[in-house]
Amino acid sequence: MPLLLRNKDFWSGAMLMAIGIAAIVIARGYPMGTTLRMGPAYFPTMLGGLLVLGGVYLVFKGFRSTDFIEPGWSLRGLIGIPVAMVVFGFLMDRAGFIPALVVLILGSAAAGREFHWVEMLLFTAGLTILCIAVFIWGLGLPYPLLADF
Repeated sequence: MPLLLRNKDFWSGAMLMAIGIAAIVIARGYPMGTTLRMGPAYFPTMLGGLLVLGGVYLVFKGFRSTDFIEPGWSLRGLIGIPVAMVVFGFLMDRAGFIPALVVLILGSAAAGREFHWVEMLLFTAGLTILCIAVFIWGLGLPYPLLADF
């Protein structure tokens, strides 16, 4: 197999370009609007364009890079992350934003090989506080922090 096809940067860039192009194509059916009065297509189109530009950069970086994909799959990651996301969705309505977010963060972190409880608990507390500040207080999303049992 040619070295370029085993290059991490090449495949990362190709993936970003594909996602960006898909976002732009999907957004074509919506009104664009202007910078001051953004329509539904504005944000996906701009974000898609930025993803394509980042992808082009990574593809060209892949021509010079010697960082190659290592063979093998992490079964912990393939199972742990989707399960954490499903449990997050299940807990959002039933337990509230905070328990769902804690399960998502800890479950996703446990899918990695370098999981340390103390670090992850501190990280989970900080990220949960940040998410509450941004999504609940900043954006005003109507999620209950804790469910009424």
